[in-house]
Amino acid sequence: MEKQLSSGLKNTFLVHSIAMLLFALMYIFIPVLWGNLTGCLSNQVPQIFRIMGTVILGYAISSYLAYRENTWEKALITTKMNCVITALFPIILLLALFFWDLPSIGWMYFVVMFGFAIAFNYFYFKR
Repeated sequence: MEKQLSSGLKNTFLVHSIAMLLFALMYIFIPVLWGNLTGCLSNQVPQIFRIMGTVILGYAISSYLAYRENTWEKALITTKMNCVITALFPIILLLALFFWDLPSIGWMYFVVMFGFAIAFNYFYFKR
């Protein structure tokens, strides 16, 4: 018998897909406005942020597809991917905040991605 996907992990996938969708849409459709509001460089190089938004949209879709699954085996690869990506992202953000002059809005991204890193890794290792 296949092991069922926990409701906590399913909910994490759902919240992750919604959050990533919001970031993706913002980067794809209003990068200049977002850059003007936050000090990000998206107002100077909107094409790069649109590409990044497309990548983030892919993460949103993969999390949504994993949310729709019911068994652990079918969501395992997406879970592992999210464990790695959400753990690496805050590390790079810290480097960017401390050494590469990232605007203060980076702390919001750090908190969001660190929270997802904790959640995905908790549910992965709990299984």
